[in-house]
Amino acid sequence: MKDSELRTRAKTFALKIISVCDTIDTRKGRGVLVNQITRSSTSIGANIHEANYASSKADFINKFHIALKECLETEYWLDMLGGSNCITEETSKELLQECGVIRRMLVKSINTAKTNSKKQSEEN
Repeated sequence: MKDSELRTRAKTFALKIISVCDTIDTRKGRGVLVNQITRSSTSIGANIHEANYASSKADFINKFHIALKECLETEYWLDMLGGSNCITEETSKELLQECGVIRRMLVKSINTAKTNSKKQSEEN
């Protein structure tokens, strides 16, 4: 199966987060932040990947909703990492921008899937 742009972006984004987290000194209580952002950022792609094997259109939409929630959570943790000076302002802006792109793609995909599902229901 050829990866979609969304799947590719989500995977690349998670790998960037992991790389950035490897540079953060976790001895000062920041391990919680690192753990949380690693979990939420990798969950975005995991749910997108899982949606490709959904058992129904509703299951597909649900997986994308979960990915969207994880994306929003990741934005929060990025804000926390930036605000606590764990990452530079430049890194924070770059990662928040990419997270925003993924968020918008998820919203568009959810809306398209809902529209297509509604049309299909009306045809039957």
